[in-house]
Amino acid sequence: MKEHFALVTGASSGMGLEFARQLAQRGYNLLIVSNVPEIHEAAEQLRSQITNEQSPIEVIDLVMDLGQQSSARELYDYTRVHEIEVEVLVNNAGVYHDRDILDDSEAFTSLIMNLHMYTPAMLCYLFGQDMRERRHGYILNVCSVTSKMAAQRLGTYGGTKAFLSHFTRALHIELRKYGVHVTDVSPGAVDTGLYSIKPALTKVGKCLGIIVSPQTLVRRALRALFRGRAKTTIPTVFWRVLCFIILLIPTCLLRLIRRLGLF
Repeated sequence: MKEHFALVTGASSGMGLEFARQLAQRGYNLLIVSNVPEIHEAAEQLRSQITNEQSPIEVIDLVMDLGQQSSARELYDYTRVHEIEVEVLVNNAGVYHDRDILDDSEAFTSLIMNLHMYTPAMLCYLFGQDMRERRHGYILNVCSVTSKMAAQRLGTYGGTKAFLSHFTRALHIELRKYGVHVTDVSPGAVDTGLYSIKPALTKVGKCLGIIVSPQTLVRRALRALFRGRAKTTIPTVFWRVLCFIILLIPTCLLRLIRRLGLF
């Protein structure tokens, strides 16, 4: 059995690649998964970087579409066939958008629901059973501050992240006594190019602490995971205050904002 493995989904770039890099720096072998062939380049990059810094780390790269309801079982079966024992599971794969619910295609709606809800929940279910039996393991689910924002244009994205956040909290409580740590990391804006923000605004946001780099986010997220925390919001103060304010906005005011075309 190949031991001391971290499984990271959505690892071809951005936060996923950074999760893989920092976990490798902590000494974990890697199973990295993405739906794009760039995952092979990411694997080569990780092998060259980590090997030069310390003892060799095994990196297994896998192209798989996690947007299908069969994906979680297929990925779990892959680890069983190849005798890979997953000690750390990072559910990072996802897609972002802000769009009216009915303006999405049926295919995209199915994709985002599978990526943000069904697949990560089933991966937690399958790998979580192994971790519970071993009485050791770590699960990190990448949620979002939008899980607290029941507002227009974020209905599908925020709604699916809300499920994942609530699911993670329950799982944290259920598995704690078995030595399995489950953490919800809820990022705000991260400098990954995902949000189509102009470079000048990105620079201002980073200076104000509203936008963080993937390196900072991953470092704080993993620290929270290995300390056994249930949840961490990154960046901390700004987004927690914003979420609190949004929760106070009445629906009638949201309708007015909609009529005025402000959002």
